[in-house]
Amino acid sequence: LALCSHPVPVIMYRFALFTCFLDAVWGQIRYSIPEELEHGAFVGNIAEDLGLDLDKLSARRFRIVSGAKKQYVEVNLENGVLFVNERIDREELCEQSLSCSFHLQVVIENPLELYRVEMEILDVNDNSPSFPWSEFNLDISESAAPGSRFPLESAQDLDVGSNSLRTYLLSVNEHFFLDIQTRSDGSKFAELVLQNPLDREQQSAHQMVLTAVDGGSPERSGTAQIDITVLDANDNAPVFDQSFYRVRLAENAPKGTVVIKLNASDLDEGPNADITYSFSGHAPIKVRQLFSVDSHTGEIKVKGVIDYEKARMHEIYVQAKDKGPSAVAVHCKVLVNVLDKNDNLPEVILTSVSTPVQEDAPPGTVIAVISVMDKDSGENGNVDCEIPHQIPFQLHSSFKNYYTLVTCDFLDREAVAEYNITLTARDMGSPPLFTRKTILVQVSDVNDNAPHFKQPSYTVYLTENNAPGASICSVTAMDPDSGQNAYLSYSILEGNIQGMPVSTYVSINSDNGNIYALRSFDHEQLKNFQVTVQAQDAGFPPLNSNVSVNIFILDQNDNAPVIVSPVPQNGTTPSEAVPRSVDAGYLVTKISAVDADAGQNSRLFYQMLQATDPSLFSIALYTGEIRTIRQLVEKEPTRHRLVILVKDNGQPPLSATVSIILSVVDSLPDSQPDLGDLSLSPHHSSNFALYLIVSLGAISFTFLVAIIVLVFKKSNLNVRMSSGASGCAEPNGNGAMPQVYCYKMCLTPESSKSDFMFLKPCSPVLSVQQNNAKSTDYLTSGWSALDRNELSSTRACAVFKYRDNLQIQFMRIFFTDCKMSLQEGAAPNYSWTPKYTQPQSEPPDYQHNVYIPGTTSGYSTLKLAPNRGELDVYNTFSTFGKKKRFISNYEQSFDKDDGIISNSIFK
Repeated sequence: LALCSHPVPVIMYRFALFTCFLDAVWGQIRYSIPEELEHGAFVGNIAEDLGLDLDKLSARRFRIVSGAKKQYVEVNLENGVLFVNERIDREELCEQSLSCSFHLQVVIENPLELYRVEMEILDVNDNSPSFPWSEFNLDISESAAPGSRFPLESAQDLDVGSNSLRTYLLSVNEHFFLDIQTRSDGSKFAELVLQNPLDREQQSAHQMVLTAVDGGSPERSGTAQIDITVLDANDNAPVFDQSFYRVRLAENAPKGTVVIKLNASDLDEGPNADITYSFSGHAPIKVRQLFSVDSHTGEIKVKGVIDYEKARMHEIYVQAKDKGPSAVAVHCKVLVNVLDKNDNLPEVILTSVSTPVQEDAPPGTVIAVISVMDKDSGENGNVDCEIPHQIPFQLHSSFKNYYTLVTCDFLDREAVAEYNITLTARDMGSPPLFTRKTILVQVSDVNDNAPHFKQPSYTVYLTENNAPGASICSVTAMDPDSGQNAYLSYSILEGNIQGMPVSTYVSINSDNGNIYALRSFDHEQLKNFQVTVQAQDAGFPPLNSNVSVNIFILDQNDNAPVIVSPVPQNGTTPSEAVPRSVDAGYLVTKISAVDADAGQNSRLFYQMLQATDPSLFSIALYTGEIRTIRQLVEKEPTRHRLVILVKDNGQPPLSATVSIILSVVDSLPDSQPDLGDLSLSPHHSSNFALYLIVSLGAISFTFLVAIIVLVFKKSNLNVRMSSGASGCAEPNGNGAMPQVYCYKMCLTPESSKSDFMFLKPCSPVLSVQQNNAKSTDYLTSGWSALDRNELSSTRACAVFKYRDNLQIQFMRIFFTDCKMSLQEGAAPNYSWTPKYTQPQSEPPDYQHNVYIPGTTSGYSTLKLAPNRGELDVYNTFSTFGKKKRFISNYEQSFDKDDGIISNSIFK
């Protein structure tokens, strides 16, 4: 324990004296100051005594917490000086206690430091001794023997120690002197002693002045006048059984409780033996307030509240006096020891509370500084504190009866926004008493949660030709944070759609997430696109999350069919030649049309509005193939005009018409391919065979490798045995068609319901160059319906031509492993899956490039050599095998070894 002293200025009665005691272990410092100092009086430099940096006192929230009801001292944070804030009256603070002090707690944060400061209040001589009465009346019998004692009323001095009552003085007289005695508590009282006998006949009354003097410097005094009346003799005085009594009394004894019954006797008779009891002049006022004396029985009873915490013992002075003339009073002392009871609840004082606390506060953060006290003594005054265990807080004991409430885990405001912590302070008495105090700790929010959308992604279906500025959908995000951390704003991330910024297509309301279309969309130009919406909160730093919004443009029937074949040349009506010798079912020509719409809006139907002879020609409803209904006769007109209506399946339907002139001719001119000079020199012919073998070998090897790779990758080459027809075509994000399309057609092989045919392996392609410089491509193949045994593993290849803007192009399709699944009791099921690569000039819609059974097909012409099969004049490619077959005479002109199929399934 280190002792340090400071210079003490002394000015009259105002002085400052302090001594600091610094406990290196407990961080305790002690100051001693006199009472009655004025406001601002210097106590000490507490910052220097504690070794603290003056510049950091404010930053570290240096403060003093007092357990007293008044804030007697304060600290100047600029110089660290501890000064008197309010006048201190020691007598008011500690009453008659010899030692007077109160405790302070110094709290410093960042990091937390606690110091215990004890303020000792020194007494000054600011109170003079005083008597309860200014006059005392004593009746003394003249028969009183020298040496008789007469207790005098004691003077009271509120000061203590050397400033308290020191002695009594008696004015000069010839009969009496003072005998000054000391009580067990150190207080003084005086007894008047008869020195010389009294003679009432000579002097019946005596007057003296009693002076009480304290030990202060300068000393103070108080006086009282003693009036003595000399009485005639009553020669026997009462006598107590004992001159001193000791008893025990429980604290809080109920009023009326008998403390002790005194007994005094008198040898006289009659009134001189009739004894009365009363408090003697030595009994203090507080004793008279707490106890009463029965004048007849001598019983001392409880009159007030006996409080152990205020006084642990009481001294009662009682006198007994008979009723005879010149009665002499006798005295005794009763010492009452008060027994403590556990009658005081512990007190909980929150000296510092830091709330709210941030949810990201680390464990060990100080929330509150708590002090507890119990006025009881011993085990009754020992207090223990506790809080519930299911909360992320702990109590740490810093000093005796001082605790700090700290966090023991990380907090989460989204889980618990505030805590009502119940602090229980319980003493060790029997039975124990406890006090509960609730501490409200609020958790403040930090931006630790990113927004999240209600859905992982959004899909919007928007009909084309929408009104610009219309709301198309709304996205909603949630943020479990609060305040600014939960305020969300929406935005669309930068991106391009078909080379244009996404901001030119859609916009979003930053407050509510409503998405608006900025333009009218066209399904034919843009089928779908994707935007990324970001939700960002207003926290610091801000957090955000993204969600994808997929917008699909639904088709409307806003495009009429367009006739692509035949096309008028130079404004003239297109015409076709029809041999007069053709049979019924002869394919004259085919009307081809396209519709930029999709789905049912692009499904086309062909009807004949007008015809020169309606009985001669018919048109297929779905394919647009114009065939002869019967054979032509000699009297038939040589010129026939047909008006064809092409109508889509939209609501309402849109249509287009085309006129065609059919001229009946006797025969068609022969068209021979210009093969050029095929003669080769002997040298060239000898090398040609070698070149041909090497080329065919390389082509075969490349073809085999390609087939193996396609089989292993399963790239849309699966052939499924199922009924019906289905197709797949997925647009990419910017609305463009993918590089590869897959379309699957499946059917059952029932003879009455089949909509498709199975093909055997085809022969190589032969290109024929016509003399009129018009390029026509043909695919030579062998065609026939496969029987059931041939369907186990069949591979066919064909080259189809398709027409796009009247330009003829080629595409190779591989038909892979058409398999049939036969089950007992079930009809066999076939399928054909073509795979092809998109041409450079993209068609308007993939559905025009693939034939779907039951839907509109493109322009097709099927020609077979006589030995390859028969043709139904009313059949199209889609109705092959459903009706009666016959061999067309027109087909006899083709080479029997090479069949030609020209099918414009792909436009």
